[in-house]
Amino acid sequence: MPDLVFTRRFAMGHRLIHGASESCALPHGHNEFVTVRLEPTGPARLDGRGNMPVSFQKAKQTWHRFVDERLDHALQLAGDDPLLAWFKAHEPARAARIVVTPGDPTTELMVCLLMAKINAFLLAEGGVLRCSELSIEETPTNTVSFAGNPADFIPHTSLQQNWWNRADMSIAD
Repeated sequence: MPDLVFTRRFAMGHRLIHGASESCALPHGHNEFVTVRLEPTGPARLDGRGNMPVSFQKAKQTWHRFVDERLDHALQLAGDDPLLAWFKAHEPARAARIVVTPGDPTTELMVCLLMAKINAFLLAEGGVLRCSELSIEETPTNTVSFAGNPADFIPHTSLQQNWWNRADMSIAD
């Protein structure tokens, strides 16, 4: 069965405080492209009528809403970043727009978190499709792609349920 592939662009800001280059320790931003590849979870045949397991519109509706409403123009910070505590104390409404990650919000981590998130959405929508590959183009010359089980690579946290495993619009716990 053919795979569905689609891309969405979003602007983001982040900072890396745990050992990346010094320039990455200052808040900065990127205009990123996230591309997902969806495949059917089971054997599927074109039926001679609609000829698709799920329409493009249905397959991408929740994902595009999540990218547009939650990721676009959000700040990505590690859960232990002092800026996160500052925002929670001084600007709690803006703190709700911060994507909180287990450790630095690198592109390598974000591809895993976002793959887990889209798979949670797809499972909640009937599990007909799953994300088999996700890539983020951070700059025109740097892209990170991931295919596999994101749970094998996401750092373990003390929380039982994490935002990336829930089929809701959350970006922090």
